[in-house]
Amino acid sequence: MKLFINGRFLSQKLTGVQRYAAEMVKAIDALLASEHSPASLRQAEWQLLAPNQASEAINLTRIKFRKVGHLSGHAWDQIELARAAAGGRLISLANSGPVLHRDHIVVIHDAQIFRRPDFFNWRYLAVHRTMDRLLARRATIATVSAFSREELAATLRLSKAGMPIFPNSAEHFAATTPDPGILARLGIQPRKYFLFVGSKTKNKNLSVAIEAARLLERNDIPLVIVGGDNSKVFQDNLGKSDSGLLLAGRLTDSEIAALYAHALAFIFPSLYEGFGVPPLEAMVFGCPVIASTADAVMETCGEAAAYFSATDAGALKQLMLERLTVGAISDHERRKQQDRLALYSWQKSAGALLEFLARRHT
Repeated sequence: MKLFINGRFLSQKLTGVQRYAAEMVKAIDALLASEHSPASLRQAEWQLLAPNQASEAINLTRIKFRKVGHLSGHAWDQIELARAAAGGRLISLANSGPVLHRDHIVVIHDAQIFRRPDFFNWRYLAVHRTMDRLLARRATIATVSAFSREELAATLRLSKAGMPIFPNSAEHFAATTPDPGILARLGIQPRKYFLFVGSKTKNKNLSVAIEAARLLERNDIPLVIVGGDNSKVFQDNLGKSDSGLLLAGRLTDSEIAALYAHALAFIFPSLYEGFGVPPLEAMVFGCPVIASTADAVMETCGEAAAYFSATDAGALKQLMLERLTVGAISDHERRKQQDRLALYSWQKSAGALLEFLARRHT
């Protein structure tokens, strides 16, 4: 038996989807190298196929890494990957893959392109809606949360019963050594700032966090904003040095880990998510989480976060004020976080994928 993994994610910019794919591949490889995976899959031939311009390989023991073809993007997926993976099972972990492959499982992370078309331009929508509909007819669709399964089943007209869930995890951040020097470089002190980490995409809803920081009127307790520093939302909302906002730009994982570890709270105002990994990353370092009531975020965080409506900056401001009053995280809050973190691991998700593949094989 031959199994191939779509490695196009190795040629893409690192976001949550690409990190998911990388961590899943590493976890699959570790399980295949152990006795904790189905024997039929341990005996199979495994290859991670990547475009020729892939920037880096993953250090793997059991799965062979191979670059194929000369194309890039969707053309590589549909033509060169399809050709290279012919005759075997294909696993695509990052939303897309060749639509004509006969034995294919694709992890689609959310249904944003159907539920929130206002987040995308028309060309992106046309391509990805068409691709998802074709994949839904030809491949087995998997996803990362119960919420996303509901959404994808409804939008792609699929049965929920046939759609497995392989969740995200934040374990990759647990292995990160914090760099506390970032606090001095930014001129901030422990427990004297709130934290936002995210891209400039519309679903991250940064403008509500900025408005809440303004309403708080505590310039001595800034909202530190990591990532997405070219966003128009910054241009629209910044300009005053006393605005209570601090733009940190793009930082390393070690720097972000230190900011998580020392923040008063992590602010996650997202409008729509398929899972919601950043709150779990914050919990790894014992950072209190204030998050929106987006369905997938509440599914992920459970009782380990304080919630507000994503469009209500006043409610977010009130929760930030309450956190200022309460101060550092309590032992009770920390236990709730640890209970949530224990639910998610890359090994569990990779193991569930391998068990699913083994059942399909038999």
